[in-house]
Amino acid sequence: MKRRTFLSLMAAANAALIVPSLRSASAASGTLTVLLPPWGTIPKQMTDRFTKETGISLNIQTMGWDDIRTKIVTSMVARTAPAQATEVDWSWVGQFGAAGWYMPLDMIPADTVSDIPTAEIFKYDGKLLALPYNNDFRILIYNKAHLDKAGIKAPPQTPQELMDQAKTIKSAGVVKYPIGLPMSATEGTSTAWYLLAMAFGGDLFDKDFKPLFTDKDSGGYKALQFEAEALKAGLIDPAATGLKDVEVQELFKSGSVTFDVAGWAGNLAVYSDKQKSKVADQVAAALMPSSTGKSRTFGLPEAIGVPTSADNHDAAVTFIEWMAKPENEIEIYNTLGDLPPRLSVLKTLNDEGKLFAGDKLLAQAKTVEPLFKQGTPGWYPEFSSAVSSTINQLAKGQMTVDQAVAQIADRAESAKNR
Repeated sequence: MKRRTFLSLMAAANAALIVPSLRSASAASGTLTVLLPPWGTIPKQMTDRFTKETGISLNIQTMGWDDIRTKIVTSMVARTAPAQATEVDWSWVGQFGAAGWYMPLDMIPADTVSDIPTAEIFKYDGKLLALPYNNDFRILIYNKAHLDKAGIKAPPQTPQELMDQAKTIKSAGVVKYPIGLPMSATEGTSTAWYLLAMAFGGDLFDKDFKPLFTDKDSGGYKALQFEAEALKAGLIDPAATGLKDVEVQELFKSGSVTFDVAGWAGNLAVYSDKQKSKVADQVAAALMPSSTGKSRTFGLPEAIGVPTSADNHDAAVTFIEWMAKPENEIEIYNTLGDLPPRLSVLKTLNDEGKLFAGDKLLAQAKTVEPLFKQGTPGWYPEFSSAVSSTINQLAKGQMTVDQAVAQIADRAESAKNR
């Protein structure tokens, strides 16, 4: 069955199952089950406060990012709810919106939505399907003590400088594997490649979604070549073929890695926290390296939405609105490192000197682009899976760079036509 036909049928089936609208439902009450990844799971003192303020008990379930998507898809296809409120990644909007799996959040106050620019990424056919709880974009994070020990005066400004500095650090015996990049068949591996493609001045697709990464002079090709060469030179741990991005972050916190190349902006708060990081006094940030002289990055925000087949929509929306309160965004930033999505909150933190490396963060934030200027396509999950599995094969020495870009392009075409 064609993928578009399947999604149309699913949308029609789900329409018959949609619970009555929020305002006609009973008042928010009872226990609310929320499904989130580790970086979105708020601490107990906040869940207790939420219950005290709203009267709603929280049952937060924590799963890995990839596992959450699998659970949502299998549950919704089976016409059951994975939870009453769930993680919704920027990359899932096209697929989930076409299938009619998430209810529109028309009841969220307009002033809240307008204060969160990345909310636009979570609209499908003009309807907001989820509200961002973090402001994820990527920035180069590095261990300045490692650079000092190797006699390096400043962080890299180009991909070639990144490679050269990593070699210098390794030769000086500072750390064995200076570059931190995931190479497993998971989403973090894909997004790291997208970022490196931008660092080399490239884009993934043209306006018609024709691949732009197969030519040897393209940013995408050079990015894969960079990863392959860094592995061959022993700058990336061979064990990275089994590591997710969150595990690479743990290596950075332990001091085992010099460069968190695809660093989450919000993680600067965690890396600089002495209670959570062994390198709190050594961490620093720099604009993403660029071969063109113009730093680029993209936003990968995450949000919370309400499955149409779930019950207790009132409680779910109450939780989403509560998470977006300025004081709660600040507490989440301080405890989890999730960078606040509200512009007003970011400005407050920076003005108060509470935003670690705030000048660098705000400078990089000005360069944030959507990964897909046309909007995230519904076939993105299939494409991303093809990218990560192919890079994993490349990292294991099972194919060449030429074979890898050809395979990714072929699978992208198949995903588009499915």
